[in-house]
This record gives sequence, structure tokens and C-alpha cells, in this order.
Amino acid sequence: MANALWQVIAAYAFALVGGWISASLQLSHKPLCALISFAAGTLLGVTIFAILPESFGACSWWTVLLALGTGYALFFFISKHVHHVCPACAASHFDADATRHFSEIATALIVALSIHSATDGLALGLQGEIPAITATKWSLFSALCIHKVPEGLALGSLLIGAGFERTAALGWVAAVEATTLLGGLIGYFFLANISTFWLGLIMAEVGGGFIYLAAHAVLGEMLKHGKKLVLTSFLLGVVLIALLNATLRMLG
Repeated sequence: MANALWQVIAAYAFALVGGWISASLQLSHKPLCALISFAAGTLLGVTIFAILPESFGACSWWTVLLALGTGYALFFFISKHVHHVCPACAASHFDADATRHFSEIATALIVALSIHSATDGLALGLQGEIPAITATKWSLFSALCIHKVPEGLALGSLLIGAGFERTAALGWVAAVEATTLLGGLIGYFFLANISTFWLGLIMAEVGGGFIYLAAHAVLGEMLKHGKKLVLTSFLLGVVLIALLNATLRMLG
């Protein structure tokens, strides 16, 4: 049970590492693009190889597909009508014009990011007492930690570009990403005793959001940068999670 809590904390720490890097270094967009695409691949990989097999094992196929679709639709709606739900997946959109108008989009950004980060924490926190998803634990944890680094990087870069001092930018990254901790606590303390059926549906819902993030990241980066770098990094992320999950199932 303690594993779920420390994994939530670790995922939060990885976001802070990303924020610290953006506050301390001038990182060009090419390595950030590769990292974003790699992280997107890990999210798709954990959905295909870990979340969906567990969900299909606990629920009927049509309920899983419905939950998957609603999770995708939720993130799509937030990105379209509120703000880009993930700074890492929308890094290409954070151009000079976005930073100049940061004060106008700050509230929407914080709301969208808070929902996204809370979902990340919820996925990790749910693992605490539910044996049905034990096999997904480490692959899900790995994917989210990898994803959190470019997320913190992109958010920190936006804040600094908007004129924030580096310390203030890191503080805002820490504050916004703290909803990861909130989501983890909700999943761990309030949802851990739910039935396997509902757990499977919640995880499928999370997986739908991951699919949206992965697709949005790859398409966004391909429009701005070379397809070879994006697709290679993305496929490496998918393969990493596939191999990790297969190894864990063999050992388990």
C-alpha cells in the first residue's frame, strides 16, 4: 500500500525536476521534442499493454470502450474549450504570442493542468489495495514519471517566457503539479475499496485520456518538427513500456 503513495510523490518530484531544468538551463526544442514524443509513446504503451488488458479482464468489452471514449472526450473537451490540457503535449503551441498573453490564459491553464495532473495521481493512487492491477504498477509508474519531466519543462519554460523569475516559475510548477498529490490521495484513501469492475472502468477512462495526450503530442510535434525524430522517439517509448510490462508479467 505504501508503494502507491511513494510512487505518487515520485511522479510529482519528476515534474519538479522538469521545472527545475527549465528554470536553470536553456534547453533547445529539439531535445525537448524528442523527450515529449518519447513520453507520449510511454503513455500509449501503458494504455495498450497494461491498462486495457486489466480493464478487459474486469469488465465487458463495450463498457471498457465506452469508458475509453469518455476519457478521450473529456481531455478533448478541456483542450478545446478550456486550455491545452498538458503543456508537454502542447509545447509547440507555447510560442512567443502565448507567453505575451500568459496573464489572460493563466486561469484556464491552471484549471486544465490541475485536472490532468489529478488524473495522473489518481491512476497511481488506485493501485494501493487492488490486486487486479498489480501487473500494471511499474509500467504505469514508469510512463507517468517519464511524462512528468517534459510536462514540468514545458510549464516552466512558459512561465519564464512570460516574465516570471526563475524561483517564482519553479514555485508555480510545484503548486500546479501538486494536484498530482491530491489525485493520488483521493485514489488511495477514497477509491481503493471499490469493486474490480469499477476500478477497471476508471482505469479505462484514464487510458482514454492517455491516448488523447499521446496523439496530441505526436501530431503537434510532427507539424513543427521532423517526422523521423518524432516517430522514432515515440516508438521507442511504446517499445520500452511493452518490454517492461512483458518482463514484469513473466516475473510475476
